[in-house]
This record gives sequence, C-alpha cells and structure tokens, in this order.
Amino acid sequence: MGSLKQMAYSQHNRIRLLYLASLAKGLAMIGQALFFVWVADAVFLKAASFEEVLPVLGALLGVILLRAGASYAIGRTGVALSIEARRNLRRELIAAYQENPLQGSIAGQSGRKVGLLLEAVDDTDGYFSKYMPQMIQSYTIPLMLLGVIFYLNWTTGLIILITAPFIPLFMAIVGKRTKQKADEKVEQLAGFSGTFLDVLQGLATLRLFGQAKRQSETIRDNSLKFRDSTMEVLKSAFLSSLTLEYISMLSIGIVALEIGLRLVVFDSITFFPAFLVMLLVPDFFNLLKEFGSAFHTARGSAASAELLSEELAKNHRPVVWGESPVDAPVELALEQVSFQYGEGFQLEPVKFKLEAGTSTALVGASGSGKSTLMNVIAGLLPAASGRLLINGLPQEQVSEDEWFGQVSYITQDPYLFAGTIKENIELGAKQPVAKERLMEAAQKAGVLELVESLPLGFDTMIGEAGRGLSGGEKQRIVLARAFLKRPAVLFFDEPTAGLDLHTEQVLQEAIEELSKEATVVTIAHRLHTIRNASHILVMDGGRVEAIGTHEQLMGSFSPYRHMIEAQQGGTRAWVN
Repeated sequence: MGSLKQMAYSQHNRIRLLYLASLAKGLAMIGQALFFVWVADAVFLKAASFEEVLPVLGALLGVILLRAGASYAIGRTGVALSIEARRNLRRELIAAYQENPLQGSIAGQSGRKVGLLLEAVDDTDGYFSKYMPQMIQSYTIPLMLLGVIFYLNWTTGLIILITAPFIPLFMAIVGKRTKQKADEKVEQLAGFSGTFLDVLQGLATLRLFGQAKRQSETIRDNSLKFRDSTMEVLKSAFLSSLTLEYISMLSIGIVALEIGLRLVVFDSITFFPAFLVMLLVPDFFNLLKEFGSAFHTARGSAASAELLSEELAKNHRPVVWGESPVDAPVELALEQVSFQYGEGFQLEPVKFKLEAGTSTALVGASGSGKSTLMNVIAGLLPAASGRLLINGLPQEQVSEDEWFGQVSYITQDPYLFAGTIKENIELGAKQPVAKERLMEAAQKAGVLELVESLPLGFDTMIGEAGRGLSGGEKQRIVLARAFLKRPAVLFFDEPTAGLDLHTEQVLQEAIEELSKEATVVTIAHRLHTIRNASHILVMDGGRVEAIGTHEQLMGSFSPYRHMIEAQQGGTRAWVN
C-alpha cells in the first residue's frame, strides 16, 4: 500500500484539511460529551431550571453542528482525494500503454486492460475515500479522547491501554488472510474481463468454427470462480467485523464494571467524571472499529494497486530520447538487432544498412518475421538486443517526437476516425494547414476528384474505421496524410494488395511520387514492388536468408526464384 499512500500524501492541501477536520471533530466529540454531562448533572442532580441550562444546551447544539460539519468535510475531502488519485492512476496507465502501444497489445488481452483501467482503478477508491480519512482520524481523535479519559480517571485509561491493542493485532491477523483472498479476487476479475471481452469480439469466428459453446462453458466456470472468491472476501470481512464488535463490547463492559464499582460500591469517583468517561469510551472504540472496517477495504484496494503496478512496470518503456533532430534523407542501420515475443516467435539478429533515399523490400512466407522486423525498424517494438542507428546516431539519442514526426506507416487496412475528410487528412499535422496544401496533398494522392464530387467537400463526415468508403478511397486519404506530412522515412505494408487493377495503378503512382525523397521499407506482396527495390531481404522463420537486388537474387538464391515463378504462375500462398 506504499505507492497508494504516497499518491494520497502528494495531495498536500487535502491531507492538511483532513487533519484539521479530524482535530475539529475530536474537539466537538469531547465538547458534546462534556455539555451533555453538564446538562444531565444540572437537571437531575442539582435541580436546575430550564433557563439555567439553556446556554449549555445552546453550546451543546453548537458542538453537535461542529461535529456534523467536520464529518461532512472529512467525507467530501476523502471523495475528492479519491477522484484525483484515480484520475492520476488512469492517466499513468494510459500513458504507459501509449509509450509502447504495439508491444502492449501483444502482451495481453484487451479485455484485461479495459478491466484494469476501469474496475481495478475504481477498486482503489476505498483506500482514498475511506481508509485514508479514517486513518487520519485514528491518528488524532483517539489520542485526544484517551488524554481526557486519563485526566478524569487514570484506571480507565489503563484498562483501555491494555484492551485496545487487541483490535490492531486482530486486524493484522485477519488482514493477511483477507489480502490473499482479495489478490485472488482481483486477479480472477482481470482474467474474467479479458476472456469475456475477447470472446465477445471474436464471437462470429467462434460460431463459424463451432467453438461458441465451449467458450460459454469457460465463461461460466470463470464467473463461478469469481463468485466463490468474492464470497470468501465477504466472509473474512464479516468475521473481522464480528470480532471487532466482541473486543469493543468486552472492553466497554470492563470499563463500565470498573466505573460502577468505584461509583456505587467504593464511592471513590463522582457522577460527573464517571458519566463523562462512559460517554467517551464508546466513541474511542467506535473509531477503532471504523478503522478496522476501513483497513479491510484498504486491503482490497492494495490488491488492485499491486496489479496496476505490475501492469505499469510491464508496459513502461523508459524514454531517454535526446534532442537530436532527424533530417531527410535518413540512413538506417541495424546492428545485430533481434526481438522475441515472450516464449514464442523470435526474430534472429539482423545486420543491415538502409542507405538514405533507397527502397528496401521484405519478402517471405506468412509468419516469416516481415512485420516484426518492420515494426522494430519503425521503433514500434523495442529491440531485445543490438541497436538501431538513425543517421549514425543510436535510436536512444534521437527525440521520439522528431523521429515519429518524420515517419509514415501505411498498411493494407488503414484506420480512419469518425470525423471529416479534412480532419483525417490533417491528422498528425502540428500546425494549421493551408487549404492550398490540403488540396495539393489530396491531388497527389488521387483523392481530390472524389472530395470535390461530394456536396460538403473536405467537410464530409465519414464513419468510424472509414465506414462508407471503399478500400481504395481509404488508402488515398491515408496517402494524402503522408503527402501533407512529407516524411523522411516511409513504411509500407503493401497498401495496394487486394485492390482492383485501376485503383492499384493510381495508388502505385502516388506511392512512387511519395517515395522520391524518402527512405522506404516495404513488405512486398507483388512482383513490381519487388523488382524495383534497391535491396530485397528474403526472410524465413525469423531469419534473413538472403539480401540483394532482384537480379542478384534471381541468379543466386533459388528459393527467391521459386517464389517469383510461383507468383507468375498464379500461386500467391507465399505472400499472405
């Protein structure tokens, strides 16, 4: 719970307000008991009139209002503390995912991440809104009450000092078991969320392959396990509350017996201090019981906090970028660069130089490592070993903003956001774009004629993921983005694959125009993109098997020649 405590204490003003409100509440509790005893003593023992006790009643009403106001302030401050802390947690988690989005998506289920971002963060609410305010009250008010009790009757104070420690002792014993159960509950919830969302997203595929019923059984089993875990946590909570009640009742009973004997039998204490002590002792133990309940809540929050800390550590990618600019043209060099997906696929060390202004094609069968290598070169995946040099500088010495400001990455299935065509083309522009530049980029990408045919032109709305547009139209808008950006490095995952011949020809001309002043890396699927490349890397099983031009590989590397012949013969299996 250390990180949560640090996060709470970082909100200095709210913590100070909690301490001040707790002091005010403690004084109000003492004043309330004091004025109530004065009224009882004056009315029942001294036969005072109503007019005589009226000022004391007014004072009693005042301290009651002060106590209520202090309690309200503590509650509101706790809620504000929780809102700000959870907002910061979500920002930190989102920032961690943004630092390494592709690797983060590979690392686990999207449903698990959503569950952490929503349920796990919200589970920390109890720590900030209940535990922290109650802990601060327990630091201040019981000590104030104990001081008054010792002043009035030292023997009662001694009894409290002997019995009260049993409450935190039992909280520590039960809390350890509760934490184990809470850890299991949070982990099961995260796994359940991930599985459930992934099943929903892939429901159509599961039905096609006849696996829907099997997955429904998996969800049922996970939900039952989560139910059982939740009941175990609740059982621990009820046991803890019951035991705290027993300890408090026993302690108050011992104090009442001691006060009664001294008051009635031994006549060694007067009514006023005896009654005042009997009013303060229950308040003392009630505060400890409330702290026990808050402590149990905090244990559940700590389980979520540990899960969040693990996720942040797993997704955090230290950024040590310098301020060295990336200038076009760009030369890229890979020095024994490798990468591995956990215990699965491994990209073997690659040593290769991509000279400025050249084009490099990556070819190979599906699963050979083409996309992994491209993502490492693009800086979307961190190299497990080796290093990437950009214009002779290690990647770590190049500003991340500068690097990605000079890169465009165009895939077979580009993503368009819900918004206008103009907004989608201008995505990533760091300054306002003149209409002339916008139209020029659209014309070079071959999309201007389409835009001008629409009633609203560039202000035409398109749906999420480009709904309403064909594949070729989406590609043209993405190319217009690149023309507007004028990148120094271009990454293509064969954006013309799957398009009709006319659209492919239009886009290929636009890509050639875009590539004239950039270093280009292409995952190649079609013969004409391979033939014109400066270098071709043939990949298989995570290894670079051969490097050369089209003519060199045709003459010296038979697997490449067989690939070309297979494609020319109509077989396309190798380029999936």
